[in-house]
Amino acid sequence: MAKFYNEIPESLIEWIKKQHMFWVASAPLNPDGHVNLSPKGTADSFHVVDSHRVWYQDMTGSGVETISHIRENGRITILFTAFEGPPRILRLFGTGTVYEFGTQEYESLISPENRKPGSRAAIVIDVYQCQTSCGYSVPIYDFVTHRTQLLRMADMFESHDRASAITSPEINQNGLKSYWAQQNSRSVDGLPGLLTAFGSKVTPVNNFDKGVQRPKLQYSSSRKRSAQTRSSGANLAIGFVLGALVATTLFYILSAAEKFDMLTARA
Repeated sequence: MAKFYNEIPESLIEWIKKQHMFWVASAPLNPDGHVNLSPKGTADSFHVVDSHRVWYQDMTGSGVETISHIRENGRITILFTAFEGPPRILRLFGTGTVYEFGTQEYESLISPENRKPGSRAAIVIDVYQCQTSCGYSVPIYDFVTHRTQLLRMADMFESHDRASAITSPEINQNGLKSYWAQQNSRSVDGLPGLLTAFGSKVTPVNNFDKGVQRPKLQYSSSRKRSAQTRSSGANLAIGFVLGALVATTLFYILSAAEKFDMLTARA
């Protein structure tokens, strides 16, 4: 049975802090516009202020739908699901506010020491209702680790911004701010996205450790079995070929030995 709350219960706050990912849903007012659903998964990006307010670091992406929709109408829903332990689905219904990179509000929430590479905004959500439901159909998964590709790519872009900040006030065309200006200024429906981040005079600094080990992909048990089957088949084929070669070679050796014995006997 679904349960509704006018605030986030303390028990759910503790559960939220243990989750490794969440989803963000938003939509424009235009009935023909695109409804958006985005997965979010970088470590320590979601924060609970209290039972009525949460926020997260919005990372650079190929689109800017959530920011655009919040600017237009403020509506946003956050979804958490339990992949381990007791099943659960949690929705946070709220009104969002966008604080872009380079603004005072952004910097009050995200210091350079805590900023992730590619962080372009802080999304603050005033939660007016939350809902839990069973989650019985959600599969069980084992968490391995967070991916680092997005952080590494964003850090590479930001390195161009940091380098050019020393020599020129102009936006580096290879930097992250240039990407924001080109790719994150409008939604797919043409709504305004980022407005000031790409023109900010603040140099992007982040807390990324370049020496962190890249995560290794792990095969599922079914893929392991498939790989083992292919390996066994290959080994069998190799064994068959080697056996045939040995048998053929032995046949020629015996035939040659028999002919040699016959010649010796005649002599």
